[in-house]
Amino acid sequence: MNFFQFNNILRSRKSIILSTLLIIVSMTLLISLFLPKQYVATTSIIIDQRSVDPVTGLSLPVLLLPGYMATQVEVIASHNIMRKVVDKLKLSDEPQMREDFAKAEITGDIKDWVAEKLLKKLDVRPSSESSLVQINFTAKNPRLAASIANAVADAYIQTSIELRAQPAKLTADWFDMQMVTLRERLENAQSVLSTYQKQQGIIEGVIKGDDRFDRFDIEKTRLADLSKQLVESQARTNELQARKDLLVETLEKNGSYESLQEVLSSPLIQSLKTELARSGARLADLSQKFKKGNPQYRQAEAQVTSLQKEIKEAITMVLISIDTAVSSSKRRDVMLTKALAEQKEKVMELKKKYDQISVLSREVENVRKEYDDVAHRTVQTRMESEMSHTDISILNRALPPQKPAKPKVLLNMVLAIFLGSLLGVGLVLLVELMNRRVRSAFDVSEILSVPVYGVVSSLAAKPKRMSLLFDLSRRWR
Repeated sequence: MNFFQFNNILRSRKSIILSTLLIIVSMTLLISLFLPKQYVATTSIIIDQRSVDPVTGLSLPVLLLPGYMATQVEVIASHNIMRKVVDKLKLSDEPQMREDFAKAEITGDIKDWVAEKLLKKLDVRPSSESSLVQINFTAKNPRLAASIANAVADAYIQTSIELRAQPAKLTADWFDMQMVTLRERLENAQSVLSTYQKQQGIIEGVIKGDDRFDRFDIEKTRLADLSKQLVESQARTNELQARKDLLVETLEKNGSYESLQEVLSSPLIQSLKTELARSGARLADLSQKFKKGNPQYRQAEAQVTSLQKEIKEAITMVLISIDTAVSSSKRRDVMLTKALAEQKEKVMELKKKYDQISVLSREVENVRKEYDDVAHRTVQTRMESEMSHTDISILNRALPPQKPAKPKVLLNMVLAIFLGSLLGVGLVLLVELMNRRVRSAFDVSEILSVPVYGVVSSLAAKPKRMSLLFDLSRRWR
């Protein structure tokens, strides 16, 4: 089929096209006029992308996360949001809604049914380049449309607060349980530390270190003093032992005691020796004047003899004192050695006690630090759970629309003309296919498969036109 055949078909059956177009346009006009008017109310909200946590003060760039805006759109168009709208506006209590619910014969809650019904009329459109979201709701009543659009925005803000506060509340409850456990652990650790301090007699503030440094330094000082005394005592014992050994050696060799250091350094012996020298000089003087039987001579001689005896006794006492001093010094060494060992044991035991106290104190500090951290986190999460702040704000509240959005008569008429014309052409082609007719020389040539040499027409007044059609038909052959 060429263009001229198609044109001939349309011209010959234009009545069908016009009738179809008229019917479609008329029906569309009637339907558009009789359809109930639909009003669309729009509420604009902004989701702040520079959100700041009011508790911690930290910036929360949540909009940088992929899919965030898509998630928010799904939250707005959720059953939960619409259920809150139904509860807030009490739409389920309206007689018309109850009547429609009864006719639907659906089991379940009427509020859920109304919410699902309203969701079909809700349209949420996020902006592609900003954080602006438009909430559109369609209804027959303009005031109802505006009320529901605003209620959806309010319910979304409330839900966003709940979605943020609910996890924080669960976390706070979990932290509360942890606080109880940590409090018990802290009390047990402090009880163990206090009991151990009382058992060991350490009642002062060991955790701060004052008692530990005082007592430990005192015991270490005592240990150092005992060690020093033992060293000095052992040196003295060695010295006295050397003198005693010299005395024993002198006795074994029958040597003179006069050269011993103890004898030379004894004031008593030296005074007796001085007295003996005077008495000997006096005796020598008397021996030249008197005979031995003279009473003065005998007195002087007796005095010399007595002094010599006293000197021997003094020397003997010095030797005995040396032996006694050696024995005493050795006993002192034994006592100091024992005291030093006991002091070392005491210091080691005290160190062990304080080490154990340090371990217990460290455990108390660790539990206390953990308890303080959990307490701080508990307060923070509790504040977050009770927070009523949100990063969502309403830019423009919906107002009752003045003009209906549906039906759009002009648009419907344009579409009706286009579809009616298209349908009319389709019907013409269908009728032509069912009842094919010859309308030109080309149709004769095509149907009979023979050449056309001339055309006889009653339209003699238009020979040029017929010759043109004949030439075109030959050309298309």
